[in-house]
Amino acid sequence: MKKILMVFVLAVFSISLIACGSDKDSDNDKKGGSQVKVIDIQLTQEDYAFGVDKSNTELLEQVNEFIVEINEDGTFEEILNKYFGDGEPEGVTSSEVDSSKDQLVIATNAAFEPFEYTKGDKFYGIDMEIAKLLADKLGKELVISNMDFDAVVLSVGEGKADIAMAGLTITEDRKESVNFSNPYYNASQKVVVLESDTRFDECKTVEDVEAVLKGLDTSTKVGVQTGTTGQFYLEGDEDWGFEGFDVEVVGYKSGSLAVQDMINGNIDIVVIDEAPAEAIVEAINAFN
Repeated sequence: MKKILMVFVLAVFSISLIACGSDKDSDNDKKGGSQVKVIDIQLTQEDYAFGVDKSNTELLEQVNEFIVEINEDGTFEEILNKYFGDGEPEGVTSSEVDSSKDQLVIATNAAFEPFEYTKGDKFYGIDMEIAKLLADKLGKELVISNMDFDAVVLSVGEGKADIAMAGLTITEDRKESVNFSNPYYNASQKVVVLESDTRFDECKTVEDVEAVLKGLDTSTKVGVQTGTTGQFYLEGDEDWGFEGFDVEVVGYKSGSLAVQDMINGNIDIVVIDEAPAEAIVEAINAFN
């Protein structure tokens, strides 16, 4: 089932990816050209999962059963189509915390489109729609607690929330605070640069991209979302097997802030998760 799911994900992604060294598309030409581009080479392979309160093994079982259910009945594919295909995203409303009610409290960082983001007073995204369906399945009222990304797992570990849903990659460090569900999504890191940046144009493989990164020094500023795999990849992480690079890593609360700061000329490159990278680049170029 996971293999079938990934075929679908890769298929819908292929519609919008910007190839390494490719020409600008016709839409962007009409708008005067793109500002930024994604280098179409996956630097890492990682699994997203939900982080569940360690004291609630029953909830972990329910979450795992739910992941199987929405994959088998096509619900997960329908949700993905809303964000990577021609479907229409649905807003999710959060209730206020009330200890007198039977609630499911979700910790998230709603600055990670298309997995979690806000429009007005509603939450949108793949994880948020899953959260709503899970709460309904369990007969609970949904509460979404929005916070900085590096506080999400800690919040569940401290018993302030039931589940962390924030495009979380499974790591050994995070396992100290939460029990991870079975993986539900395969992700990767990608490079985002200005359209005028040609240093990655001849890249064909991960090794090619890393050769460029290894040729940089601390005068090069690379933006990341703080606490994410992109930061570990650039700074080096023994558990992940990342050697790191000799660049200055600059952390931001979201990938969109990092890309905007690159456009403003304050940093040189951005390394963030693939799906948010595509969404951010598409949005920025659409307004160019």
